[in-house]
Amino acid sequence: MIRVFLADDEELVRRTMRVLLAAEPDITVVGEAANGHHTVAGVRASRPDVVLMDVRMPGRDGVHATREIASWTEPRPRVLVLTTFDLDDVVDDAIAAGADGFLLKRATPEEIVTAVRTVAAGDALLAPQVTRRLLRSLAARPRRPEPPVPLTEREALVLRALAEGLSNAEMAASMHVSLETVKTHIKNILHKLHVRDRTQAVVWAYRTGFTDRL
Repeated sequence: MIRVFLADDEELVRRTMRVLLAAEPDITVVGEAANGHHTVAGVRASRPDVVLMDVRMPGRDGVHATREIASWTEPRPRVLVLTTFDLDDVVDDAIAAGADGFLLKRATPEEIVTAVRTVAAGDALLAPQVTRRLLRSLAARPRRPEPPVPLTEREALVLRALAEGLSNAEMAASMHVSLETVKTHIKNILHKLHVRDRTQAVVWAYRTGFTDRL
């Protein structure tokens, strides 16, 4: 059962999400809050698997709440940012704070449910509109020189697959290896790049021009 915490300052949104997620046999809502401060306290108390996080909330916003939750020791809840805003600074702030996924509120119910399951499984997720905007933004920036990173050939392929948005299962199928092997490669990549999660690894790959060299 995937345990979900809802963080949004609009009661109607929280009610809609509760009804949507309650209809799924493998998902249950364990708490909710209307601001970042109450979100952190509620998540600490209920320890959900996924936090569905709004960005713009009164007082302490969703970015600050995400940053605190992402700083907790593992295993920690995964944070799926769900917002009406797809502005560059909002996306960048959410990713920098440690969000595991970013989805727009205009997503379909099926996309939201799939996103919850994806993030709960440990995969990162970016809405297609957000991915295109992010990549355009990164492409327009000067490449930041980085010292050579000693990735193996297979690790380099996995990093490129991450940058293309493939899930762990898709990578395992395309490379004819087990899921555990894929997870091991990702763990090694994060360690070598000195980044916290797979989303930041993708950002690193684009900002440094790594994907251009593959």
